[in-house]
Amino acid sequence: MGTAGAVANIGSAFGYIAMTLLSFPNPVNEVSARLVAGGVVLMSLAAIVLGQPWIAVVIAYGFVARVLTWPTLSPLGQLVTRAITPRLGVEPRYVPGPPKRFAQGIGAVVSTSAAVLGPGLGLDAAAYALLGLLVFAATLESVFAFCIGCKLFALLMRAGVVPETVCERCVTTAATHPREAPVRPRLRPSPR
Repeated sequence: MGTAGAVANIGSAFGYIAMTLLSFPNPVNEVSARLVAGGVVLMSLAAIVLGQPWIAVVIAYGFVARVLTWPTLSPLGQLVTRAITPRLGVEPRYVPGPPKRFAQGIGAVVSTSAAVLGPGLGLDAAAYALLGLLVFAATLESVFAFCIGCKLFALLMRAGVVPETVCERCVTTAATHPREAPVRPRLRPSPR
């Protein structure tokens, strides 16, 4: 094998590793997602109550890791999916992955902003305000299974900003179980 073949093999191996590592499950076990949200609530409250803005860095890392790899590089994701969820004895409840990933992305933006503002720029009050938003949103997810990011994702799908091909299961779920669906199907004119 020549140099070109070796480079192609290295490129293929790197591509495989990147695609395997940088993946997000679809569907997602909502039980695990809600437990992770509970962990975010606890960490955010700890940062605010204890006056420790550096915890925002840990929270931000977790969100970025979960957006990129779901539990693979997230310590909280690993704890929940490997240790806590299996021991609960609760049946998994699978929901579409793309809305959950979108919600994690919003959390990544908010928590990274808190990490920059608090530890980075010394604007602790602003960091705590953003962490308070995370407490609110993650409590809704953890306690009530109400995912603000998922609802926003559904609105973006309805508006046509997010194509149906991104989450075909969202559309299928909407057609068969409208109360459980993150998005209702758009009305299409009937063929005449």
